[in-house]
Amino acid sequence: MIVVLESILRLAVWLLLAPLLPGLINRVKAWVAGRRGPPVLQLYYDLAKLWRKGVVFSTLASPGFVAGPAVAWVALTGAALLMPLGPAGSALSFHGDVLMLIYLLALARFCLAWSAMETGSAFEGMGAAREVSFAVLAEATLITAVLSLSVQTGSVSLVTMLSPAAGAGAVLLAAGLFTVLLAENCRVPFDDPNTHLELTMIHEVMVLDHSGPPLAAILHGASLKLLLFAVLLVQAVLPIGDLSPLAGAGALTAGVLVVTGGIGLVESLMARVAFRRVPLLLTTAFLLCLFALLVAWKGGAR
Repeated sequence: MIVVLESILRLAVWLLLAPLLPGLINRVKAWVAGRRGPPVLQLYYDLAKLWRKGVVFSTLASPGFVAGPAVAWVALTGAALLMPLGPAGSALSFHGDVLMLIYLLALARFCLAWSAMETGSAFEGMGAAREVSFAVLAEATLITAVLSLSVQTGSVSLVTMLSPAAGAGAVLLAAGLFTVLLAENCRVPFDDPNTHLELTMIHEVMVLDHSGPPLAAILHGASLKLLLFAVLLVQAVLPIGDLSPLAGAGALTAGVLVVTGGIGLVESLMARVAFRRVPLLLTTAFLLCLFALLVAWKGGAR
């Protein structure tokens, strides 16, 4: 019974805190620009409003139009439950759970792209094509980063892999994972979440025809994915697993806030790059994680 209650509490933490991150990012961007900006809890209001609205269906859409966002949200929720929270561990931990994490993230992307193409819209098909094109390099970078942690710890379990710090390759790994975080969550310089130009959008153009609860599931899933990558980044480079439960929770919270503030600063001080330069950025991130892997491999060989 205690295990069930603990799992429910962890799930509630993930689901309730995830929409807070986009609000904090917008607040940082507003502060840099000297504006008041939207409320920090704006996404909570938007989700509540969307949940009460109806769903508009395209005449070409099949049931996959609604099933796609639902399955993607469940996949991201499952990935969040696999992610350990410092000394508290994870709700679902087993040998090889890191492989399940990568597969769940890929499943969520596939379902969103599938749902976007269900409408028969050329714009949404274009956005889905861009999303999966960038994912080729982003997933390779993420796998390389995970492999470096696995080589360092000799394990394929997230609880063990994320317990120690990344060692000498921490800076390389942090830079590579932060770039992947921006790409996977469609943030500047890869995408602009606030743009309204269909020809330049990636993630936003994929959800143009969604409304009501499916759109709420997509927006909440996006915030959940952002929190997931932020927690992964912080635990990959900081020895949070070696701290006491209270100190570990404080360090993890502070680290996530720092990452969130960093995203806001990047979006305030940088412009989105041209599409032809996106592969260069992702290749650079891959090389950074590859160098971190080599450092971990050579360090373990001594």
